[in-house]
Amino acid sequence: MRPKTATLPPSSRLLIFPICLISLLLFFSSPVSSSGSSDLSPDFYVASCPNVELLVKNTVRTAVAFDATLPGKLLRLLFHDCMVEGCDASVLLQGSGTERSDPANKSLGGFEVVESAKRLLEILCPGAVSCADILVLAARDAVELTGGPSVRVPMGRRDGVVSSASHVRPNMVDTTFTLDEMLQLFSSKGLTLDDLVTLSGAHTIGSAHCSVFSERFRTGPNGSVTAVDASLDGSYAAELARQCSGGGGESTTVSNDPETSAAFDNQYYRNLLVGKGLFESDSALAGDRRTRGRVEALAGDQEGFFQGWADSFVRLAGVGVKTGGEGEIRRSCHETNR
Repeated sequence: MRPKTATLPPSSRLLIFPICLISLLLFFSSPVSSSGSSDLSPDFYVASCPNVELLVKNTVRTAVAFDATLPGKLLRLLFHDCMVEGCDASVLLQGSGTERSDPANKSLGGFEVVESAKRLLEILCPGAVSCADILVLAARDAVELTGGPSVRVPMGRRDGVVSSASHVRPNMVDTTFTLDEMLQLFSSKGLTLDDLVTLSGAHTIGSAHCSVFSERFRTGPNGSVTAVDASLDGSYAAELARQCSGGGGESTTVSNDPETSAAFDNQYYRNLLVGKGLFESDSALAGDRRTRGRVEALAGDQEGFFQGWADSFVRLAGVGVKTGGEGEIRRSCHETNR
């Protein structure tokens, strides 16, 4: 039986101590030196922190064992980071006027997992591993831990020192966006139409607040539910209305995928084909001839989705990265060193 959250020890102890002994043994079995490479590479930390991937994965695995909602949160956290200022961990910075303070980012989660991994790495590999790389690895591991593919990602990102709330809205996909609006934003980041369809598959895990999609259906005085747009299945709209009418208000959430919400799989695309895309932006993929064929292909080919995901995830994680002398390696992920 999973322990209740209220019985858990503080998060920093929970995530770090169960793996510290193993991590220390692994760490001291390998030499430590700084890397002078300014290019992203899967082997970037081979000398400076050779066990970084194992350390991050153990941290994520331990956290997910106590909170099954974290995989979706970590994946969303990475997307919100990379689309604004690039993949530089700027979304992790706290303070007035930062990206994290913008209302669009108020519902983000998973920060404590990245911070816990950073604290551990600062003990074992001080000043070596960026928060930006930790976030990419944590999101990658979140997918694998929920049944998705294992992706080999290049590393060597540095942390940004700029984080502005005013930069969030112009660079973030809204759930009401049309395909053209989404494509324009993705293209500005160097991502393709195929990347858009494939990365939208992230909605196979995670959840959303009812307020984000409640305008897609209307509830009558007699309790009847009518889908406002034709792309939403009527029975699905009724089920969403039922789940959102529990009195939870803004805190009520619904799974993005009504069928296999805990598994990273291609069910998301099958949902789209029967009118069960939670957001208008989801439904737009199945309703436009430019993307309909790709949705159909991925709905029938999970292995193809996994292969495409690996490629698109690496491209997403490469958006606007800072390397070499750019940015810094933060000592703590929620604040700059300056």
